[in-house]
Amino acid sequence: EAAAQLVTGPSLEKSIAPLRSFVAEPMRFGRLFLAGDAAHIVPPTGAKGLNLAAGDVGVLAQALAGFYRGHTAELDAYSQRALARVWKAERFSWWFTSLMHDFPETGGFGRRMQEAEFDYLCGSEAAQRALAENYVGLAL
Repeated sequence: EAAAQLVTGPSLEKSIAPLRSFVAEPMRFGRLFLAGDAAHIVPPTGAKGLNLAAGDVGVLAQALAGFYRGHTAELDAYSQRALARVWKAERFSWWFTSLMHDFPETGGFGRRMQEAEFDYLCGSEAAQRALAENYVGLAL
């Protein structure tokens, strides 16, 4: 009944979101501190974007609190500390995207490597544990 009354319009866009990655280094430029998507982009495959942004803000908030208590060391180390976590998440997102998506440029060898990686993951408790640890998120 509802379907018969539904008014549809033309599709405005039919495109595929690019699976891209980016990291700005350092995450500090003078008194400007970058966090979240301003500092790094991860493909949605690993579901890391929001978690990384929240982690950045947590590290930065802690550093700013220390700064206003008269300690500058944490603020000076913000970029280095945040980037250590960011690059691990970027690595995981790259790996997981490579595992779960078929890219035309991969070719036959690449597809077989993808299948071998997936078979290994399905059969190895250690690989499954590493996947779970990275998927849930690494500690700050």
